[in-house]
Amino acid sequence: MADRTPPLAVSELRRLVEAGEIDTVVLAFTDMQGRLQGKRFAAPFFLSDVLDHGAEGCNYLLAVDVDLNTVDGYEMASWERGYGDFALHGDTATLRRLPWNPGSAMLTADLAWLDGSPVAASPRQILRRQLDRLAERGWSAHVGTELEFMVFQDTYEQAWNGAYRSLTPVNQYNVDYSILGTGRVEPLLRRIRNEMAGAGMTVESAKGECNLGQHEIAFRYDDALTTCDQHSLYKTGAKEIAAQEGQALTFMAKYDEREGNSCHIHLSLRDAAGHPVLADEAGPYGMSPLMRHFLAGQLAAMREFTLLYAPNINSYKRFQPGSFAPTAVAWGPDNRTCALRVIGRGRGHRLENRVPGGDVNPYLAVAGMIAAGLHGIDNELELPEPCTGNAYTGDAAHVPFTLREAAELWGASALARDAFGTEVVDHYLNMATVEQNAFDAAVTDWERFRSFERM
Repeated sequence: MADRTPPLAVSELRRLVEAGEIDTVVLAFTDMQGRLQGKRFAAPFFLSDVLDHGAEGCNYLLAVDVDLNTVDGYEMASWERGYGDFALHGDTATLRRLPWNPGSAMLTADLAWLDGSPVAASPRQILRRQLDRLAERGWSAHVGTELEFMVFQDTYEQAWNGAYRSLTPVNQYNVDYSILGTGRVEPLLRRIRNEMAGAGMTVESAKGECNLGQHEIAFRYDDALTTCDQHSLYKTGAKEIAAQEGQALTFMAKYDEREGNSCHIHLSLRDAAGHPVLADEAGPYGMSPLMRHFLAGQLAAMREFTLLYAPNINSYKRFQPGSFAPTAVAWGPDNRTCALRVIGRGRGHRLENRVPGGDVNPYLAVAGMIAAGLHGIDNELELPEPCTGNAYTGDAAHVPFTLREAAELWGASALARDAFGTEVVDHYLNMATVEQNAFDAAVTDWERFRSFERM
């Protein structure tokens, strides 16, 4: 993996701390659910004691549910094992300022056990392993994520106290591509764009989307690890900025019965000289032979790897015909009805995975795409004919309908165990099982409205 230039050099951090401009450093990692977890340090202590040696955190952070409840079934952390520590080692290539938190800087951590060995089930480590597999062939992955969200006039506290009912979206109608619609929420969008740029990200654009109050801010693609690091920070930062503005935004995959929040992931490969590996202007649809195998691998692994793209109960509510969320395991050139879309030319030639929603953990999803593509290349899988019509009405296989189905496919997948290892497969199978069991035990508002009086 190529060296990365940090948005903020350590030498500059030292100068800013000495000048009193930075007083807090956040050291954080992305957990299974895609959230940042970690600690805030007094900046002088961070520089003297943490930067070179790391910090410790309880290993239960990779073995809990969404509510941080301890749950059974994890090999790496349990009551029997005593819930010990793992170490957080900051990656200085990720050091950056946090403009929305005055006086603060942050860097992303890799997780290691106290003997120095990596924590295999850490999402960032899972991606690193797949990037190493690419590097062995002289390739690197470049990725862009398109992350949608919905904005409400209510605060997060008001939304919680009202059980997330009767929230007021910032737009009352479809504002897809509407300049007027984005103008209504521009104070928030502008803060997010400018302050993410201040954190070292390259902002491209903002646009309205279809659902009420739904928007998207796009960032320039980068190497895969950088993009995933930035994606995780962006989700947290956007929520923090919205809260400061007295508003709330959500990345959940399907908030209501209208359009869900997607996270389309664009991926291409380059060789050591920076030349595109998957593109060939003379090939069909601009694809090289390697691209055809790589794309065939995506199709072959799609159902078994869907858990990496759609990790929650709610994720599967997006997959509805005619919703711009895919249902068919099919590919097509510039065809938004397919799970996989091939677009661009030359260095911009790439594939787009349209399965993930806004709740995706980017490290896991990109790792899945790389592993699937390498499976296709190593086995020289043949690419079927493209779908050039409406994939919703075709006869292609369907993405899993439920988390339960996706978990069963993942757990039984020899391909997943070969690519990620048994420890990782079992870890994330347990995560899905915990989530499914919690949902199965819950009584929903839908059931009460259907049954309280009329049944």
